[in-house]
Amino acid sequence: MSLPVSLYDELYQQKLTTPAKAVECIADQSNLIMGMGVGMPPALMQAVGDRARAGDFTRLNVYYMHGHNDILTTIFTPENMPYIKPHPLFMSHADRALAKMGNDRGEEWIHFVPCLFHQAGRLMTEAISPDAHIVTVSPMDKSGYFSLGTSPDYSATVIRKAKHVIVEVNENMPRTFGESLVHISDVNNVVEHTTPLMETIIGGSSELDEVIGKIVADQVPDGATIQMGIGGVPNATMRLLEEKNDLGLHSELFSPPMVRLIKKGVLNGRNKALLPYKHVFTLALGDRDMFDFMDNNPSIVGYPVCWVNNPSIIRQNNNLVSVNAAIEVDLSGQVNSEAISGHQFSGTGGQLDFVRGAYASEGGKSFIALHSTAKKGTLSRIVPKLLGGAVTDPRMDVMNVVTEYGMAELKGKSLQQRAAALIEISHPDFRDDLRAEAKKANLL
Repeated sequence: MSLPVSLYDELYQQKLTTPAKAVECIADQSNLIMGMGVGMPPALMQAVGDRARAGDFTRLNVYYMHGHNDILTTIFTPENMPYIKPHPLFMSHADRALAKMGNDRGEEWIHFVPCLFHQAGRLMTEAISPDAHIVTVSPMDKSGYFSLGTSPDYSATVIRKAKHVIVEVNENMPRTFGESLVHISDVNNVVEHTTPLMETIIGGSSELDEVIGKIVADQVPDGATIQMGIGGVPNATMRLLEEKNDLGLHSELFSPPMVRLIKKGVLNGRNKALLPYKHVFTLALGDRDMFDFMDNNPSIVGYPVCWVNNPSIIRQNNNLVSVNAAIEVDLSGQVNSEAISGHQFSGTGGQLDFVRGAYASEGGKSFIALHSTAKKGTLSRIVPKLLGGAVTDPRMDVMNVVTEYGMAELKGKSLQQRAAALIEISHPDFRDDLRAEAKKANLL
């Protein structure tokens, strides 16, 4: 006996179409906003790229964050660059590759937009007109809802306000809860395209990562709520947190090491003031096993980045511990986490959001963690003045800086005290030069 077709199924079939037809509504001289990271829809990006190659656009502004490799073979191919203008708010390895291709031709292909992560949704719906939005979603459920899965981030905001919403249904996208749900009535066009999701392979931690991770982990009390970035130091820190008790998660990023902590019962959210027993995230990057763990897991809840990363929200959990990486720190405590030699390398992301939110949290702590040197020990990452050309975290906001040589606590310290503390955690090979520079600047 067959079941009756629901109203939602009828709507779905009415809106189901091919990628080529789905993107016909994207106008020339308009703004297209793409989903972030795993949420980028490859079939729809290919269709937009095909329209550009066919001469349909004189200019199309494309806004997004954390582009993955598919952007290089679908929408942002060399022949499309005269017509399609990428506007990333955070540079990924694929974006850096695209920028280099343009530079090699003497052309500027990337138009980077500075942005605090918690403001991304507002920026893309107020400062920028959201003419169309394309994003990957999970299959529709019996109640007519898709899920944004790994990527509520800014999509959960943009999808409510874009003039045209086009979703790419991928059976591999995990179904997550929170404010990740999108109803069929809020969607203009639907395409189906099941393909493996982009995976981010978490590498191992170096000996230096382990040393730094131990310093940070020792500062995390039982019952704390954590936010961790991605990389060797956060991975090492999370392994060392396995001996802690009753930790909570309120993090922009959900990553594979967090799955292990949840399975071991270390991350349980018991002591959280805000959404206790729930693991809060806004962006997930990881592997297939992590996506499977997230799928239909009621404890894992995704919310818009405007909420998750808002310092006034972050602060509501006591003992909020934030751990993020940096490229360089100067002797006054300014942090650059996004630019190298004047070239944009990544972006502000949510680092400053959590640095401020952690300080506002009762008992909260933030840590900027970095190796003391770069380029095989030839370059100090504690510097007299920032060389990258960007200040990610102002000196007034930074609490703790950690290298393999220890931790410098900066809050409440004078410029002279900061310089002395930072020199002490720099690599010994550079300390004399740093002291000499500090004296020239009247910091010692």
